[in-house]
Amino acid sequence: MTDLATLQRHQQAATRAAFFVPGFAIACWAPLVPFAKQRAGLDDAMLGVVLLCLGLGSLLAMPIAGMLAARHGCRPVMLVTVVIMAITLPLLALAPTPLTIGVVLLVFGAAIGAMDCVMNLQAVVVERESGRPMMSGFHAFYSIGALTGAVLVTLLLSAGASEQVATWVVAFGAALVTALSLRHWRTERAAQGGATFALPRGVVVLIGLVCFVTFLTEGSMLDWSAVFLHEVRAIDLEQAGWGFVAFNVAMMVTRLLGDRLVSRLGASRAVLLGGLLASAGFALATLVPSFSIALLGYALVGIGCANIVPVMFTLAGRQTRMPESVAIPAVTTLGYAGVLLGPASIGFIAQHWSLPFAFLLAAFALACVAVIGALIARSN
Repeated sequence: MTDLATLQRHQQAATRAAFFVPGFAIACWAPLVPFAKQRAGLDDAMLGVVLLCLGLGSLLAMPIAGMLAARHGCRPVMLVTVVIMAITLPLLALAPTPLTIGVVLLVFGAAIGAMDCVMNLQAVVVERESGRPMMSGFHAFYSIGALTGAVLVTLLLSAGASEQVATWVVAFGAALVTALSLRHWRTERAAQGGATFALPRGVVVLIGLVCFVTFLTEGSMLDWSAVFLHEVRAIDLEQAGWGFVAFNVAMMVTRLLGDRLVSRLGASRAVLLGGLLASAGFALATLVPSFSIALLGYALVGIGCANIVPVMFTLAGRQTRMPESVAIPAVTTLGYAGVLLGPASIGFIAQHWSLPFAFLLAAFALACVAVIGALIARSN
């Protein structure tokens, strides 16, 4: 019994590390977006096209990652994705043209998306074996990784370090965390003969829709918060990354408390209140012309969105319409379609109307899925 309890603790810690790594890596990109925009001479619409590659890579890789994890186990798939992240991160600071930035983002996004899919497969199993809610806590470590990466890169850039130095530091950090946790990543495979990929159906489609809009919001924070603060609020490039930091601090703290909050409020109420709060925060940050208010608004978005996706993944693991080995990749893929379409759509809307108008549309979408997500949670 003691050995089993010890093994479970090690696997829980290793799962938290698995969530930390992609958050840490992808947050490095947020402060670098304005630099890449300047370096390649991109307007808002072209930046939207280039950013499309990040989500496209994730979207294409997720079903493949789910199939590979079912056949070979989570550990080897996650290890390969970390290696790809570490290789492509420094290239993001060097790519000089829209084409090269897009290609690197495509590969980088594929690694992030594959890791995201497989780590959630592992998290569902580890949570079930623990016999208690753990999903919000696992996702908190994605936010901890994102916060750490965003703060680290912003501080390095503010201190005068080059983009190349910042990305190499993050790549080394991701590799180190992986080396320390790799031993306890899961290795079991799905039952042979079962489906390894299927189109989402039933309640899985609705769960994926809620994740789609939530990921759209997170993608907007990643790709557009620094641009908004620099171009609309006239904040210096080196300081514009603090908007994403505010978002991630709030999300991290809320997710650390999330399992207790969801238990106390109930999944339905937690999703409803969270979505409405995130919508209000997005509107506040967009409409009030103040840097400090924008940071507060981004923090409210982080608080509100924090527990929506963890609740949805738990529901995807519980539903009986599809096996979890295909439901989780399906939900993850639908969710990351928000990363694919969201930031790119914001770029096109910003080009034809304005960036604030695009942000307000995202706020409205958040309010809508707050209601949908609450209804799903209540019926499951």
